[in-house]
Amino acid sequence: MTKQDSSFFLNAIAQAIFDKKGFNILALDIREISNLTDYVIIAEGNIEKHVSALAHAIIDHLEELGQKPIYVEGEREGDWVVIDYLHIMVHLFVPELREKYQLEQLWKQGHIVDLKIDVTSQLVK
Repeated sequence: MTKQDSSFFLNAIAQAIFDKKGFNILALDIREISNLTDYVIIAEGNIEKHVSALAHAIIDHLEELGQKPIYVEGEREGDWVVIDYLHIMVHLFVPELREKYQLEQLWKQGHIVDLKIDVTSQLVK
């Protein structure tokens, strides 16, 4: 996956989260500090059902773009869902668990990715 492809899919994931009213969206470039994946996106939903809905929105949207996740964990519980696209790993939390685990600290040496989210998409709906 090229950097341009990664940027496109990071933005697509962030837009899917935003469009479903997910919040506190953060993308980190961790290529220099991790062999696990290239990029991590962390975001929140209000409650477990919201987090699960965010996960479904991401999976559906990326499947439309020809990308299927390699692995999905936590979808049924909904308090912490992990969607693995190999080069991009998505972590969706309820606020209490995001606060508790603070994954941002695990990758604090990663670089914040400037996401392009169309905020007017919610104004039209």
